Amino acid sequence: MNNLPSAFTQRMHRLLQTETDRFLDVLQKAAPVSIRFNTAKLAPAGVRCSAWEGMRPVKWCPEGLYLDKRPLFTLDPYLHGGGYYVQEASSMFLSYILKQLLKGEAVRVLDLCAAPGGKSTLLASQLPDGSLLVSNEVIRSRAVILKENLIKWGRDHVVITQNDPADFKKLNQAFDLILVDAPCSGEGMFRKDREAIEEWSEANLHLCRERQKRIISDIWDSLKPGGYFIYSTCTYNPEENERIVEWIQEKWGAESIKIEHPFPEITAAETPLYGYRFYPHKVEGEGFFISVLRKNETSGGGGWKAKKIRLSSPLRLPEELTALLPDVAALAIRNEDSRILILPASQDDFVYALQQSLRVIYKGCEVAELIHQKVKRLPPLALYARLNLSNCLRDEVDLETALRFLKKEEIPVSAKAGEWILITYGGIGLGWGKSLGNRLNNYYPKEWRIRMELPGEKI
Repeated sequence: MNNLPSAFTQRMHRLLQTETDRFLDVLQKAAPVSIRFNTAKLAPAGVRCSAWEGMRPVKWCPEGLYLDKRPLFTLDPYLHGGGYYVQEASSMFLSYILKQLLKGEAVRVLDLCAAPGGKSTLLASQLPDGSLLVSNEVIRSRAVILKENLIKWGRDHVVITQNDPADFKKLNQAFDLILVDAPCSGEGMFRKDREAIEEWSEANLHLCRERQKRIISDIWDSLKPGGYFIYSTCTYNPEENERIVEWIQEKWGAESIKIEHPFPEITAAETPLYGYRFYPHKVEGEGFFISVLRKNETSGGGGWKAKKIRLSSPLRLPEELTALLPDVAALAIRNEDSRILILPASQDDFVYALQQSLRVIYKGCEVAELIHQKVKRLPPLALYARLNLSNCLRDEVDLETALRFLKKEEIPVSAKAGEWILITYGGIGLGWGKSLGNRLNNYYPKEWRIRMELPGEKI
């Protein structure tokens, strides 16, 4: 990679000194491939795919695995069914951090810059029971991708919003933990993203730094006193990393939190604060920085409170849906524009109060649509990690049939006309179909369908 900006290489020489040549040499090589399993749906032992041979663990994330080669993920039904997420291994260190910060009590968490969803799906898997995750993305096109990925992950304790960070100023002290994976100069992605190199400039570094400060200033009051603030980037530039953390400490008196770990390949920040640097010549992953701070306990001001919601009468689920859901008593059931959705009952007031301040584009799990008193099952229910599979009429299909279903094609079935059928692959729900007798009316969302040709198929 001989076209790296000279100002970048000079800075890396100052940072790494004798290690610089090894660092630059690694940038010439292909990036490692890593995934993180959704263990609520799929365990590595359950995978039936020869392309996945040679899996190796990611040290700091039990659900993370390296693959010896990159499969064609688009043609893997496990991915479409939310069985795993393709995520860069360095950023999975968030998993290790959460295990030290979360003490088993329910929390409210904000992932402010969440698209495409890697850290949000990780959070959704690790938050204690009764918690709530608000995943936000300001850019509409990226928010659409975030929504798809979180629906496929299959949890009901997630709210997806599309808001500028400044919009959260109204939510004073609403969150126990806030994650800001800040927009940055992207130096850590140089070997995966050629555009990151082309867009790099000293002027852009300055813009990134000022934007990071604006984002943090907009969001800081939304964190509760004593709450945790996690800041991360995919860049090496100290001005976007350590200097930003130092600025937070100076401006608000936040405490830098040390994360105890046994991984010598992770580089400590070279300042009095605690921060963790991932260099690709030392770890099997991309460039990454992460730091944790705790907000001062004595921060003043009253916290934001969710207004109580008073409904005239509780919504009764149709019996066919009740049989598909676990522990209905712990769920809040709502009907919005004829769409039935479920949420954790303990977070119901908070979620609906959020809608008074934010643009909420999805929440909980949408399970069905009522059309003239008839129940139309919706795709998120098929992907719901707690779906009661034993009460579903299922059709476990082979790889070719699964891919044709995911292309939204008709597939053969053997069921009574009018019956809803869950199409599964490897035990993972992919979507719903309705039997027409000898074939299936495919309800897979057209915006999610596979558009590339299948092996052996000519288009």
